[in-house]
Formats: sequence, structure tokens, C-alpha cells
Amino acid sequence: MGRSMTDKERSYVYWALSDAFVDTEVDYEAIARETENYDPEEIKRILYQEVAPVCHTNLETIIPMIWSAFNLENLEADIKETLEAREKSYFKKQKDKLLIRWLEFRYKYIWTEINKHYTKK
Repeated sequence: MGRSMTDKERSYVYWALSDAFVDTEVDYEAIARETENYDPEEIKRILYQEVAPVCHTNLETIIPMIWSAFNLENLEADIKETLEAREKSYFKKQKDKLLIRWLEFRYKYIWTEINKHYTKK
């Protein structure tokens, strides 16, 4: 079982997980190393409910804007804005529930790859 994380640690978890959405070869082992000290179920939740809703469009464009890494401050701000909007609006919350389900299906391979490296230890 992993430990809980501070806000600063959470922002670095966001950044590590966002690497799965860049337009380069993804180092899933590195993502696992960066997140291995935390509860895997919490990391999975953060991946699909917080990071993927903000980052997934980068993989869905013909020419992705982000090639090597997301900007940490912008990423944090975008996730915070998304979470606040979800809390303030019932309709946004419902819409995001559907989006998250789709993201879990569409990007299932991301968690599968990260999780493989957790179980190697």
C-alpha cells in the first residue's frame, strides 16, 4: 500500500502521468518509478479522473502540440480548473463521468503498461 501525498508531490505525480500523453515514445517504467511510493489505485484514479481529461486531446490531434513534456505549472492550473468546474456544475460532473469512462476504455493500455512495472518489484 502506498502513502498519501502532499500537494507538491501530487503535482509531480500529475507531471509524471502526463508523460503518457506526449508525442514521443513513452517510458512507462519511468512513470512507474515516479509513482511507485503511492497507492496504485490512487494513481490510477488520478490518471483517469484528473490527468487524462486535461491531456488526452494531445494524442487525438493530427499534429500534437506537446511533443516532449507538459509544462508543470500549466498542467497543474488546467487540472485545478477542471476539478473546480466539475465541483461547481452538476452537468459538468455528469459529462465528465462519461468522459472518464471513455478515457478508461480508450487509454486502458496506459494503466496496463504502468502497472506492469509495479508488479515487477
